[in-house]
Amino acid sequence: MQSRTQAFFVRRGSSRAEVLAVKRQEESEDQNENPADTEALLGRSASRPAQGYGSPRGVGSSADAEARRASFARNRSLTMTRTKRRWWRSDARALKEILSNWVNVLLVTVPLGLAAGALKWSAEYVFVLNFLALIPMALILGDVTEDLALRYGSVIGGLINATFGNIVEIILSVAALLNGLYAVVAASLLGSILSNLLLVTGCSFFFGGLFNKTQKFNATGNQASSSLLFLAALGFLIPTGASRLFGDAEASGHDDMVLRISRGTAVVMLMCYACYLGFQLYTHTDLFEEAADESDGLAEPQEPMMSLVTSFGLLTVITLTVAVSSEYLTSSLTAFSERSGLGEAFLGTIVLPIAGNACEHMTAVIVATKNKMDLSMGVAVGSSIQVALFAVPFAVVVGWATGHPFTLNFDPFSAMALMLSVAQSNFVTAGATSHWLLGIQLIALYALLSLAYYFK
Repeated sequence: MQSRTQAFFVRRGSSRAEVLAVKRQEESEDQNENPADTEALLGRSASRPAQGYGSPRGVGSSADAEARRASFARNRSLTMTRTKRRWWRSDARALKEILSNWVNVLLVTVPLGLAAGALKWSAEYVFVLNFLALIPMALILGDVTEDLALRYGSVIGGLINATFGNIVEIILSVAALLNGLYAVVAASLLGSILSNLLLVTGCSFFFGGLFNKTQKFNATGNQASSSLLFLAALGFLIPTGASRLFGDAEASGHDDMVLRISRGTAVVMLMCYACYLGFQLYTHTDLFEEAADESDGLAEPQEPMMSLVTSFGLLTVITLTVAVSSEYLTSSLTAFSERSGLGEAFLGTIVLPIAGNACEHMTAVIVATKNKMDLSMGVAVGSSIQVALFAVPFAVVVGWATGHPFTLNFDPFSAMALMLSVAQSNFVTAGATSHWLLGIQLIALYALLSLAYYFK
């Protein structure tokens, strides 16, 4: 998950470095504070001699001990006050920095979306407001997750990134699953993979190629990612093929067979994802370290901006809010589809992934224009792997645990779209170099698939 973390530093840029510089300066000032000022704050004189150390045993010792205990208590209280003051100042600056992104103007839609869902407004208002509300919350979740991950080293930090890296997509899929919208679950997760592989990578190649004639990225890391994506695509095709080739689809027990194959496939894919994390974070970290080297001086101040309490508190509040907004969004999707004339397949595959991935998409394109293609590929392809090997099988397991029979039995067109996307992506990135024409090819394929889903 190193490339995601480095992309976070690039997105935050010099403003994050300024926040950390001010934080360190204040800590230095507190540590170098004039001892006389400290003594004055404690109600003591800096020149007052110590008493009781040269007196006979027992003479004045009780009074001196009491005075030292009182002094220690006052000093500890003063230190805690200063520490809390520094935390509050640091948290305030960090929150100001996170909220300074122009995307956060959409935060005004968060209370409106919650009110629309709670008060049963028209489906159009509920869907649109909650859809817009998810975009800035996804950005804030990403920033807080990266800040929190810095506290626990590469392995634990990578696991935190892996868990919360696509939390909006996961919550959306679970909300749709619990509402019985199995087709929407499959479409939204598939759409997230397609948008990352084709649209994000294509835009990164195109805009990066406009600023740089030819760009290169890590060939070995890309090979590992490409093979995993191909394996994930095969994992989706196996239940789909079994559903159509094994026995009569109308026969008794056929659906149960497909469900069992899907659950077994989900378990295998989760195991592969765990192996991928171990490969990336523990055994072969050197293959993914070029992205860190690319970030130049922007990634130097790698320390958290917020206190632990604030990070966990903000993460909890935003996650719960995303869960509620996702529930309102998915519950209004069917009615919105009927009134707008847009099919559920198009909304799930093309529209919904925008909410969870928009800010991450912008990050990938921005770093590509700065000729940091390993970072850009890490964001786009890494997110695709997380969705394919974790989010999709996780939805199957959640359905298994909650009694919702969600399977990996995709319709033939969706299965074909996934295989074409993975094949085209692997073919384009095989040479570990990119230019703007390769980006056009990926964007064109995404446009063709979007057109087909619009009329599906």
